[in-house]
Amino acid sequence: MLGRKTYTQDEVDRARSVLQEQLAASRDLVQAGGPESAAAREAFERSFFTNLTVLLDRFFVHRIRPVTGRDGNPLNEVELIVESVLEHGGVLQTNKVIKYVPADAVLGLEPGTPIRLSADDFDKLSAAFLAELEHRFVVADD
Repeated sequence: MLGRKTYTQDEVDRARSVLQEQLAASRDLVQAGGPESAAAREAFERSFFTNLTVLLDRFFVHRIRPVTGRDGNPLNEVELIVESVLEHGGVLQTNKVIKYVPADAVLGLEPGTPIRLSADDFDKLSAAFLAELEHRFVVADD
């Protein structure tokens, strides 16, 4: 598929719906365990939400740089996180294209930090990502 300059609101809404279903299912699972399973829940959560970030990116993987920009916006923060998960053993790496500034990022991860996202991290990151995607890519129907 070629790069995309636009997405429809339906595409964004469909992605949001799938992600909300996954969030609800994980919360149900976490609540079902007793206090003795806290360590297992935390390990599951860190892996699950890091992987869910890969899914978030995949919905809109063909977005193009002229629209996403080169700043450290949430679209590019997700791109760096996903690339780091897939290519760098889950340790945040930056690149020469994106001007990533941890203090301005949604999660504020420093380069070299292991990526292990919590439910709250994913909630913040996915909300910011989808809002930025709507702002930059969704063209209102006339």
